[in-house]
Amino acid sequence: MRYRRLALKYHPHSKSPPGAYERFSELGEAYDVLSDPRKKATYDKFGEEGLKGGIPPESAANGAWSSGYVYHGNPDKTFRQFFGGDNPFADFFTPDGTEANIDFGGLRGRAVKKQDPPIERDLHLALEDLFYGCTKKIKISRRVMNEDGQTSSIKDKILTITVKPGWKEGTRITFPKEGDQGPNNIPADIVFIVRQKPHPRFTCRNDDLIYTAHISLEMALTGFSVEVETLDGRLLNIPINDIVHPQYSKVVTGEGMPLSSSPSARGDLIIQFTTHYPEKLRAEKKLLLKQALAM
Repeated sequence: MRYRRLALKYHPHSKSPPGAYERFSELGEAYDVLSDPRKKATYDKFGEEGLKGGIPPESAANGAWSSGYVYHGNPDKTFRQFFGGDNPFADFFTPDGTEANIDFGGLRGRAVKKQDPPIERDLHLALEDLFYGCTKKIKISRRVMNEDGQTSSIKDKILTITVKPGWKEGTRITFPKEGDQGPNNIPADIVFIVRQKPHPRFTCRNDDLIYTAHISLEMALTGFSVEVETLDGRLLNIPINDIVHPQYSKVVTGEGMPLSSSPSARGDLIIQFTTHYPEKLRAEKKLLLKQALAM
């Protein structure tokens, strides 16, 4: 363990270099913090400022140390607690008799920084936004390190998202390292995930638009025309000359969503049908219907 070797190296009873006691005290404080999971959690997230100044109780929900930390100031006490009264200098040298040389830092010089987990947020967009494309500006508030490298403050930032025509539900937009900054962490990536708002006329299926027309049984059997207002405001008049059975759908080529890889190309418009049947028929109409269908 690094504390064992360096505490032995800088212990006042060893042949220690100048300034060893100050280094020995720093090592004791570092071990006192890093060996305690609650103190370590606070230091990893909020740095030395948060550890010693205290953090709000709501920020300590993950078990962090919420009260201000003060080292007891007795590195020899930490040293004895660690070694438990055994001869601490027995393991100071390597098997060939040379002094071990292992790097270890105090609170300011430790640990490889790790990146915080991504922060994911939904980006709700109207179908028209996905059809035409648009620009969205989103304000975030995040913790930013001050110039001293130890203290921090909360600052706002505007993130700009350029929505491209043809983006689909689930498209992910990543802003690298725009999360909270800290002295001992790499800021998290902020990820926005496209969610399509419900539309009154259409639903999407890949690059196709789905439209549902409500028709009567008479229309299903005899033919009709269906009018569809497109997302860009045109009115399509589509003749239906086939018999509309329950699995029937009409495909209108090139009237769907733009393709994100090639916005000049389009998917299809698929018209589905819901047929409404009469609740009752008089006897003479049933007879006429039977005669017509028997022909």
